[in-house]
Amino acid sequence: MAFLKHIWAKWQGLLHNKKLKHKIYVIIFESDTPMGKLFDVALIGFIVLSILVVIAESIRSWDPIIGPYLRMSEYVFTFFFTLEYVLRLYCSPRPRKYALSFFGIIDLLATLPLYIGWFFGTARYLLVIRTFRLIRVFRVFKLFNYLDEGNLLLHSLVYSSRKIIVFFLFVLILVTSIGTLMYMIEGQRPDTAFNNIPNSIYWAIVTMTTVGYGDITPETPLGRFLSAVVMLMGYTIIAVPTGIVSASMIREHKRRDAMKCPHCGRDGHEENAAYCKYCGTRLKGDSIIN
Repeated sequence: MAFLKHIWAKWQGLLHNKKLKHKIYVIIFESDTPMGKLFDVALIGFIVLSILVVIAESIRSWDPIIGPYLRMSEYVFTFFFTLEYVLRLYCSPRPRKYALSFFGIIDLLATLPLYIGWFFGTARYLLVIRTFRLIRVFRVFKLFNYLDEGNLLLHSLVYSSRKIIVFFLFVLILVTSIGTLMYMIEGQRPDTAFNNIPNSIYWAIVTMTTVGYGDITPETPLGRFLSAVVMLMGYTIIAVPTGIVSASMIREHKRRDAMKCPHCGRDGHEENAAYCKYCGTRLKGDSIIN
């Protein structure tokens, strides 16, 4: 009994060890220290290797030769990513916020496939297991967290998501209207591919996105004229989301530059930080209006 109490006391002390949490936090969440940089390099290496394992496992002719080694490496990767996820929860000031964040969910998905395979371990569910194991591909998204350019792009997409959704709805309404109009023009001809509105909407999507499979083509002069108009509209519309994301990237880049310390020039501060965590100088970024 005394032994269990001793173990429990040690466990409680470990859970509330603020000094240890801070050390682990600096290593895992910050990359401006030698240990932090080493951890990030090792993590990127594991992510890349795990993705290569997924690709290699999809080549069935390789399975008799290197299949056992690939499966053994999955145990190693799963252990590493599980340990990383647990340590992030342990040292995070707000574990729940991290767990529900984009990268928190990706980190969790990176650990699940092997454990899901344990629960569905019978031959009956073998196909389901192979499907779940493809979740490992989500590990590639973790790279965004360690590449400044990728992180910038991700935040820009998040900031412009509402505008992109509105634009998508506009395009959806547009292709539906154009497809219906093309059905009215071409649908009465015998043996036409525009024999229903869904087929016509499919043609409108393929034409407006400038893919042009050519499996459905109009034959009437009016239908061909409408096709030309849709093609020209497609080139114009494609530029819209690019402009939206570019504007968000410029805004995010300016915000990050403003978050650099004007005294020591170091970055890596929290979103709501008012003072530099290295030298204590007031930051300019906290005055930016979102």
